[in-house]
Amino acid sequence: MAYPQCPAPGSYTMVIIPLRSSLYSLDALRFYLWIKRLKNLEREQDSLWAGLQVLEQARLWYRHRLEDNRSRQANVGTGAGARAEVWGGEGVSSCRLRSQIQRVNGSLGSLMIEPNVTGCPSSLKRVEVSDNELRWQNTVLVQEVSEKNFQISLLELERDRLLQELSVHLGAEV
Repeated sequence: MAYPQCPAPGSYTMVIIPLRSSLYSLDALRFYLWIKRLKNLEREQDSLWAGLQVLEQARLWYRHRLEDNRSRQANVGTGAGARAEVWGGEGVSSCRLRSQIQRVNGSLGSLMIEPNVTGCPSSLKRVEVSDNELRWQNTVLVQEVSEKNFQISLLELERDRLLQELSVHLGAEV
């Protein structure tokens, strides 16, 4: 999908309009606030364009990872794929990548789900952020515990294999 080009960041329009009344009049204040709002909207638009470009790059990255994953799934039955999986060669890095992908997916999901909070009081914003942050931290911690459990399982398998080799070696000496 092709997107229109993002305007150069920082390319803001400056308008100077002479006022008929005093600089401190109500009209001058309204005009100043209107200009300030336009500037903020232009900055928000720049941020949205930049985010759209990042999302396009992320979409391509996800597509590449999906293709890579499919090719690894196709190679699971082959000798090389089976050896790597028995020893857990890709296990830790795969868990780390999966954790990072889940973190990004969660952040994007919460960004799209959150209502526009521009009119909310700041205390309410902090409560929502804190709740979302706590939920995300919980998800990350659960993922980390899963990764540690996987590592412990690999270590226990290695220990059992070494104990078995030791018992075979000691049995051969006697």
